[in-house]
Amino acid sequence: MEKIRNTSAGNADNGNHALLPDDSLDGANQQRNSETFAGNFKYLIVGLLFGIVFVKAEIVSWFRIQEMFRFDSFHMFGVIGSAVAVGLISIWLIRKWKVTTISGEEVSIADKTFNKGQIYGGLLFGFGWAITGACPGPLYAQIGGGFLAVTVTLLSAIAGTWVYGWLRPRLPH
Repeated sequence: MEKIRNTSAGNADNGNHALLPDDSLDGANQQRNSETFAGNFKYLIVGLLFGIVFVKAEIVSWFRIQEMFRFDSFHMFGVIGSAVAVGLISIWLIRKWKVTTISGEEVSIADKTFNKGQIYGGLLFGFGWAITGACPGPLYAQIGGGFLAVTVTLLSAIAGTWVYGWLRPRLPH
């Protein structure tokens, strides 16, 4: 992964950028341009539509999630399996056709390496999902759908993210 550095004189961003080597990245995601209100508004609309689809498809239902973890229904497995299939095909097409973003930047998807921490994280995530009936994606749709008790789960997720960020330098990666 490479970090982008402005090489122009002064503080104004004139689009003149240079790529820095990986070691200067420091693990942070970088973006070239800050989003405007109009730019962020499109994400709000997509998020609202995404939430409506989640509610209408009943995948934010605590009962549907419990059915999945008890192996009582195929509904959630079908939704998750379909999402995985669409993701695999999409990544294959992006790599095959060398897709670019709207601004013309090439989309690059880095290969992932296995780490045993992924097993621990996956188990922790799964246990939390089974106990609360919520995962990060549908969490907001559940709150928007009137399941206000899920606010406790949201606050817990935020606290857990903060604790991980605080402990991250001391954890084995």
